[in-house]
Order: sequence, then C-alpha cells, then structure tokens
Amino acid sequence: MEKRVTIQGVAGCYHDAAARAYFKDEEIKTISCDSFPELFQRLSCDASMMGIVAIENTIAGSILPNHELLRQSNMQIIGEHKMHISHVLAALPGQRIEELSEVNSHPMALMQCEQFLRRHPNLKMIEKFDTAGSAKEIAEQNLMGHAAVCGEYAANLYGLNILEHGIETNKRNFTRFLIIADPLLASEMRPREENINKSSIMFTLPHTNGALSKVLTIFSFYDINLSKIQSLPIIGREWEYRFYIDLTFDSYVRYHQSIDAVRPLLNDLKILGEYIECKNEI
Repeated sequence: MEKRVTIQGVAGCYHDAAARAYFKDEEIKTISCDSFPELFQRLSCDASMMGIVAIENTIAGSILPNHELLRQSNMQIIGEHKMHISHVLAALPGQRIEELSEVNSHPMALMQCEQFLRRHPNLKMIEKFDTAGSAKEIAEQNLMGHAAVCGEYAANLYGLNILEHGIETNKRNFTRFLIIADPLLASEMRPREENINKSSIMFTLPHTNGALSKVLTIFSFYDINLSKIQSLPIIGREWEYRFYIDLTFDSYVRYHQSIDAVRPLLNDLKILGEYIECKNEI
C-alpha cells in the first residue's frame, strides 16, 4: 500500500529525496508543506500519514524549532535517515554559465556555495524560499539566464541541465532527518525490540547541584552512549533548561533499566521514539 509522507518544501527538495531514500523499496507519495508547523498540523489531523523532519545539520547544527515542535506534538520517532547534502548548479537546457545573469536558491544553500559563486561574478545571487522551488520556477516559467542551486534530484525532476556538480564549499555537509508518525501508526511500524538500538528522550531537571551529572553517571553505568545532548531554555523559568538526548545502546533491556533508574531524578520525562540507528550515507 502506498505510504503518504509529509515534507517541508516542494517536490524535489531534500526532504523529498530523503523520504524516498528512507522508503527506497516502497511506494510513497510526498505531500508538500510550506513550513514545519504546517507539517505537524497536517499530521495531527491525519493519523494515517507520516512525516519527515530535518533535526540537525553538520554545518548549521541543531534545528531547535523542530525539537520544540516534536515535543509539543504527540508524534513518535519511528526512524532516522542521514543524507549527504550536495548542491548542483542547474539551468534550462542549452544554457551555458557565461550566459547566466542570476542564481536563485534558499539563502543557506547560496551561503554554502559562496566560494564557487564568487568565481562567477556574472551570477547575481537572489534568495528564494526553497532550493527545489527555485528549480521548479525556472522550469515552469522558462526563465532564460537564471540558474538554481539545488539538489541533483530536483534538477532532474524539473528537466534542468546540470552545469556543475558538488559546488558546495564544505563537502562534509550532512543532514539527519527524523521519520515521525502518530503513536498508533508508530506502534504498527515499530521495529522488533532486538533491533532497536537508539532512543530520543526529553526531560527537565530539578534546579539542584549535580542534577545532570547524576543522570549521566547512571547512563554510563548501564553502558548507554549519549550520541547527542541539546539544551533549550524553558520560557518563563529563568535559568532552567529542557534537555533533548539521543541514546544509543547494544541491549534494549539495559536501556530500559537505565530509564527506570533515572526516572526518579527527572521531571517531565518523555520518550520521543525508539528506533534503529541510521549509519548509511556517511
């Protein structure tokens, strides 16, 4: 049965490409959203859909608003995908770089390709809402003299000619995406316990000396690895923080023992998802 996956961006965007890579052996239909809040809203209204959400990037760091959207929702993480982000320069067929006068893309993508673009001063950088959206606009409006900085998938999807591959300055640019779903659907798609080796949790701590250190010591005792720890201030509670932690482990049983052991030390503990760690694309 065809799976429906909500994405932020238009068809051909990196979220779209990541969704198709994660569900590479299955039929999926991606549903575009203009923003991440809209994506979560759609999921809350239709429990039969899944979503894919970028959560961190090796250059830009954690995408903090998406941590909060995940916490505020009742969605569960059912998987993750790590994807190498590589940009191309694409234009209408028959166009040469020397004939172009404008390059369109998301401001982050333009920044990531700044060194390449500086070597082509004829290209005026124009910020747009989306990388794939820039490619789509050029193709649909037949914009001669315009180029897009986008992914290879987007360029091919909209029939553009790729003039240069890998134009990003930093070649070690990776994004981690989370696949999320309503708890009922998540329970149906949940991996077997013996295959689960990663968990994402969220909690707050009492404002006491050594509170976080005690929690970390317990996880260490149970051989639980903290692959990421992210703190965010709690609005209205000065100098208090909410912690988002990714845990990896070899034993699902010992992981749950560690959760039971730290639970009395924590406030507002929420398990955001238990899933299989992604090691591809790196």
